[in-house]
Amino acid sequence: MAATKFREIAEHLVREITLLPPGSRIEGEHEVAARFGVGRAAARAALQELERRLLVCRVRGVGTFTARRIDYLVSPDQPPSWSRTVRAAHSRPRTVVRRCETVPMPPEVAGPLGREPGSPCHRLQRRSFVDELPACWGTEWVPADVLPELGVALGASDSLDRILRESAGATPRRAWWRAALECASAETAAELGSRAGDPAWLVESLNEDVPSGRLLYLSHRWLRADTVRLVLETGGTPGPRPA
Repeated sequence: MAATKFREIAEHLVREITLLPPGSRIEGEHEVAARFGVGRAAARAALQELERRLLVCRVRGVGTFTARRIDYLVSPDQPPSWSRTVRAAHSRPRTVVRRCETVPMPPEVAGPLGREPGSPCHRLQRRSFVDELPACWGTEWVPADVLPELGVALGASDSLDRILRESAGATPRRAWWRAALECASAETAAELGSRAGDPAWLVESLNEDVPSGRLLYLSHRWLRADTVRLVLETGGTPGPRPA
């Protein structure tokens, strides 16, 4: 078999998947191999080529789907809200609360939040989706003095931004943030539906209340790089670009 056979298959699949909406399930290795009369190695290489071009994403244990990377904007003017940001990118957000527990605040969290280590704090872990594909996994640390009954409030809404606005009377914004492209650990990859070692954005942010400047929560979120394109804006109005 010619070494370029997998590229021919990939090009054929590209022409097909460009006609499908984001999140459409496509054939896996077995189906591609049987359809084109090739071995599993060629079928796997063809799908890997589509992954390399960011045209599809594989969700471990579920299948392979057409992808459309959305711009995930992190900006001083953009509220730290997953649902608002995803909707602004013209996609459908969804979030699942995996666990919410009250724990003593560890020193590395208490310092940025300006609290005493050991203070009661809610540790909230959530898994989020874009167009029904897993895209984000993260942990938020919310001091109990900000919102004592967070667990109860989550029964009515999975949006932390909305809960803080409606139950705590706060207007959240990012006071500080940083982002880095990292390799997902086995635990993170399992939550993202990816493979250990796959690239993922790690976005850390410290969030405050706009009117008072009170620190509200600390967030650590992992985003799939094949689903989300991270866009950072530092504020201000961009001027004309040089020719």
